[in-house]
Amino acid sequence: MEVSVHRKAHFNAAHRLYRKDWSFEKNEDVFGKCNNPSYHGHNYELIVSVTGEIDPETGYVMDMKILKDIIKSKIEDAFDHKNLNEQVPEFENLNPTAENIAVVIWNKIREEIDTNKKLEITLYETPRNFVTYKGN
Repeated sequence: MEVSVHRKAHFNAAHRLYRKDWSFEKNEDVFGKCNNPSYHGHNYELIVSVTGEIDPETGYVMDMKILKDIIKSKIEDAFDHKNLNEQVPEFENLNPTAENIAVVIWNKIREEIDTNKKLEITLYETPRNFVTYKGN
């Protein structure tokens, strides 16, 4: 029997959506006000979901304290109060869209979760706009 456990987290970050190889006008046409050269910020809400079998010894799918610590060290410490374009190496050459941020988060957390467990990331950029990524 598979069960999913979920941990919510939060971080604030600024970003600018643009492509270096496009003109300002093309970036403006595609990304609109998200192309602001002075950046803009979001209060991101993150839900990390781990699915697997319940361990008969502990009764856990995963120890939530361990999951909390992984999220803090891998995501919150790395992204919170940062300019994603300028201060987070993963976005040096990757446009920090919500979709790309979710994939980067998934990859960073996947390294820390047992491979026999499924991982899903849900990232809210605004209360109404969110993305989900389950891996390849």
